[in-house]
Amino acid sequence: MRLFKYFMRWLMLGVLLFLLVSACSRDQHPNVLNMSKQVEDCHMKEHIMGDVCIPNHPDRIIAISQFTLGNILALGVQPIAAASAYTDLEDRPAYLQPYTQRIREVGDQYNPSLEKIALLKPDLILGWEVVRKIYPFLTQISPTAIVPWKGPATPSWQEHFQFLAKSLSKEKEHQQAWNRYYQRIEQLKTQLSDHYKNQTISLININPGNITSYVKNSFSGSILEDAGLHQPPAQDVVVLPLGRISGISEEKLDEVVGDILFVMVHRDRDKQFFAKLQQKPIWKTLKAVQQGRVYLVDAATWIGSNLLAADAVIDDLEKYLLNSP
Repeated sequence: MRLFKYFMRWLMLGVLLFLLVSACSRDQHPNVLNMSKQVEDCHMKEHIMGDVCIPNHPDRIIAISQFTLGNILALGVQPIAAASAYTDLEDRPAYLQPYTQRIREVGDQYNPSLEKIALLKPDLILGWEVVRKIYPFLTQISPTAIVPWKGPATPSWQEHFQFLAKSLSKEKEHQQAWNRYYQRIEQLKTQLSDHYKNQTISLININPGNITSYVKNSFSGSILEDAGLHQPPAQDVVVLPLGRISGISEEKLDEVVGDILFVMVHRDRDKQFFAKLQQKPIWKTLKAVQQGRVYLVDAATWIGSNLLAADAVIDDLEKYLLNSP
């Protein structure tokens, strides 16, 4: 019975897509009439699901991943729509909002709406591995590339960025984005001088029931390392594939918290959990707490895994490290 229901679900979805594509073909600007142009004016690119002919000048791109969205925006590419990162958060991460005012939403990145995607008539869909199960349906709408994604750790997110740059023929913009990043890193290192040479900086993410430690091959950990900043021994390690250690107990916090602590939060309930944690005696024994060096930052930014997020992380480092006693 369960198998039958599963079959019927996908059958219904296939029928819906057929009807949508058929409707598009009868529109005043039919996608069908543009197919020959797409085939001729495109280049082949190998991706997870095989080969796809990517339009040379796509202007109706949909990104099905917040990581993909941030990375193509860093290349100067403006998509028409993107999936959201979280079903329970209405706004996009603050660092992305200046770039996403006109970007439509097509559901969340784990379960995007095929109907919304089809109605927007994209000429290119960029997905991540999570949505490979609906790849056959996406290809009925437009050319679709499933972009490799092994997690937000280094070098996975950098490879994700490079794949997008090559797919969109934006190698020059890719290099320019990295040049800007390293310019900012060098500027930050100059400003910090040797002030933090003998101090350690810790990164944790908190939410009710879980504390996660971010190590040096995490997205934000790699930025600290590039800037010449040090994490405590428990975070000065490489953890594959995600660059993090979940399930840190409150009793073990003293092992991961050094002289300075950045606490990442997503939602209001995370802030409430953090407020309760601050009232516990064990919290007050931590070195960073005793020195008044605990800073609350946006988790979506500090795990953003793209150079726009990296820019915002550097802004936070300047804000808190350059203006502290």
